[in-house]
Amino acid sequence: MDTTQRTDQQRSADRRRRELLEAADRVVLRDGPQASMNAIAAEAGITKPILYRHFGDKGGLYAALAKRHTDALLDSLRAALDAPGDRRERVEATLDTYLAAIEARPQVYRFLMHPAEGSQVGDQGFDVGKHSAPLLRRMGEELAKVIEERLDLGPNSRQLARVWGHGIVGMMHAAGDWWLGERPCPRAELVRSLADLLWGRLAAAGDKVGGPGF
Repeated sequence: MDTTQRTDQQRSADRRRRELLEAADRVVLRDGPQASMNAIAAEAGITKPILYRHFGDKGGLYAALAKRHTDALLDSLRAALDAPGDRRERVEATLDTYLAAIEARPQVYRFLMHPAEGSQVGDQGFDVGKHSAPLLRRMGEELAKVIEERLDLGPNSRQLARVWGHGIVGMMHAAGDWWLGERPCPRAELVRSLADLLWGRLAAAGDKVGGPGF
């Protein structure tokens, strides 16, 4: 098989994978954590063995969907961090972007973060912690990079940036999870409250000389 044939086959496989993920998204939007491989296969117009051929099992499909949604969320968070405005405004915009994303697609959020809610007898081995923890770690590392690049934290800045990055993501996740379930206050009020919590040393740290600022 020549290079052109392999490239065409890869493009076709990639296109088919995107189509299957879009079908899975539609089912997840409808069913949340209860989304099953049977329902996704039916939505895609294929049999379950073909779905397994592309993703292996529910865990493989979950990982692919998680990457798809995490990539999109990270792009939105980066845009909020880079938007015009002072540091407080950008922090609030970033918090609001995350909360708006989970509010807009709560079923997707629950599928990604609470898939065990929909576990059935045939879903052995699908461990929520095994799959959701890497999403949060990735977000924490991405935020840590932004903090390290933009703030002058003095000695041991890389470690402190990672502590802050993972701590802020953990705060957003825990507070957002609670808020999405109980809706105790408007989103804007939650954003202000979380920003107030952060507004200690983060507000006092100086920007790096010549950097883009935070």
